[in-house]
Amino acid sequence: MVECKDKNCFVHGNLRVRGQTLVGKVVSSKPRKTVIIERSMTTYHSKYKRYSREHSRIPAHNPPCLNAKKGDIVKIAETRKISRTKAWTVYEIIKRAEE
Repeated sequence: MVECKDKNCFVHGNLRVRGQTLVGKVVSSKPRKTVIIERSMTTYHSKYKRYSREHSRIPAHNPPCLNAKKGDIVKIAETRKISRTKAWTVYEIIKRAEE
């Protein structure tokens, strides 16, 4: 890890992680210091006796020391609210995307 001067970094700043941790794939890294994580799920509908595919998109803070890119598989952790939409931060990069 490279040291960063981000006050919202869970390692180098004063942001604490708590609560849930989730795993997902980065589908967008266009916003500054933000990535969009997508999680795919299958749910069973008992009425129709079939499975359906669903997905959720979660905006998460991307500290400069981790710098997750599009296509990476990451672990995100719950934090306090950082902005209007962000309450998660990238905690660990599990697998880097192949360029």
